[in-house]
Amino acid sequence: MKSKILKFLLLFSFIQGTNLLHGQEMRLMTFNIRFNTEKDGENRWDKRKENLCSLLRFHEIEICGMQEALYGQIQDISTLLPEYEYVGKGRDDGKEAGEFSPIFYQKDKVRLLESQTLWLSPTPENPSKGWDAALNRIITYAKFQTKKGNKIFYVFNTHFDHIGETARRESAKLVIALVKKIAKDTPAIIMGDFNSTPQDEPCQILNVGLINTLSVSETPHFGPRDTFNGFENKERENSEIDHIFLNTKKIRVKKHATITQTWAGRFASDHHPVMVVIQL
Repeated sequence: MKSKILKFLLLFSFIQGTNLLHGQEMRLMTFNIRFNTEKDGENRWDKRKENLCSLLRFHEIEICGMQEALYGQIQDISTLLPEYEYVGKGRDDGKEAGEFSPIFYQKDKVRLLESQTLWLSPTPENPSKGWDAALNRIITYAKFQTKKGNKIFYVFNTHFDHIGETARRESAKLVIALVKKIAKDTPAIIMGDFNSTPQDEPCQILNVGLINTLSVSETPHFGPRDTFNGFENKERENSEIDHIFLNTKKIRVKKHATITQTWAGRFASDHHPVMVVIQL
């Protein structure tokens, strides 16, 4: 009997050691879910919310950074996906008003250690509009610990302004500074709708301080590169504006994909979600 127990313990230790050696694999996504407006007609939120949530569940997304989410939409997602919790604040008042850039996470996979929402402006601690931006813009971050393996990492989720060129450029600089200040040497994933293509200056700035997951994926990118669809079932050229970055080469990127699922020809949002499979 003692011999069997010893063999079991040795096998268990071997498996655990193998898991630690190979790291913790996770599936993350950035997804601009399009704010709720009646103007969208057949593409309005109540027509697509269930499809959007089923997409996350099917792809087993453990952490999803969303953009344009209004408080009511967040409540809908929380109801449809009870296995998830979220962090984030409204950009207008730091409470429930205006769009959120929330981070949804599977509560049985990771443990939340801390979180905060900051503004993309010269005064990031206070609700504010920066530079020539048309609207208040925010970045939400969360510090997590995996429940399996106890790996600690950060996720930053943001949405750059769609009008102000200076705001996008300065926001890129601010994001890099915030990641360095908050995460320091801890692995971090930075995601969002940057309203900038890889050729645009904001992405060029980000590429100096961070690593675009698409460029280091061990498996070739799957799906179209462009991520804005405008609810039209065709690819929009020069719309590769949703990205996922890293602050360290220690995180392996195993897969990178743009998900273009439709239901009866309709998308779950006017943006395609971008997904990565990483190894911490």
